[in-house]
Amino acid sequence: MIKYHWVIGMKIGIISVSDRCYRGECEDQSGPAIAGCVRELSDTTEYRLVPDEQALIKQALLELADEARCDVIFTTGGTGFAPRDVTPEATKAVLERETPGVSEAIRMKSLEITNRAMLSRAVSGIRGKTLIINLPGSPKAVRESLGVVLPVLPHAVETLGGNTLSCGGNYGK
Repeated sequence: MIKYHWVIGMKIGIISVSDRCYRGECEDQSGPAIAGCVRELSDTTEYRLVPDEQALIKQALLELADEARCDVIFTTGGTGFAPRDVTPEATKAVLERETPGVSEAIRMKSLEITNRAMLSRAVSGIRGKTLIINLPGSPKAVRESLGVVLPVLPHAVETLGGNTLSCGGNYGK
């Protein structure tokens, strides 16, 4: 297992976006996949399961960012081309600043695995002191994507928290 320098007391939010899981037609596997990947890295994890409804996704994002004060929120699902895939739109509606490099890095790595990665509309950005990252909907793609971003999260969270002394450090190398 990779050892990460981690921010003490980090709080992670997870939002699974799926109509079928929300209706109970199938079990959410991607949210638990995220939780499994961050379990050793986070003191607290908040979890929400919502349908593919922009207003409900936005509400969950606001709740986890503004009320629960999560340091990082990962969404999973709803980033493709299907008519009900509206996670990027809900995310953009709450962001104060976008962080396109995060989503680009995930897509670049994913393109090494499948050419379908170019169909991702995932976005990422900042709301207050919270970093929000859209991840794909499959558990396998979630794990692959987290392998890209987990090494840089400590620096991102520390910087958002106001600690800029380590900028230019050796994180993720």
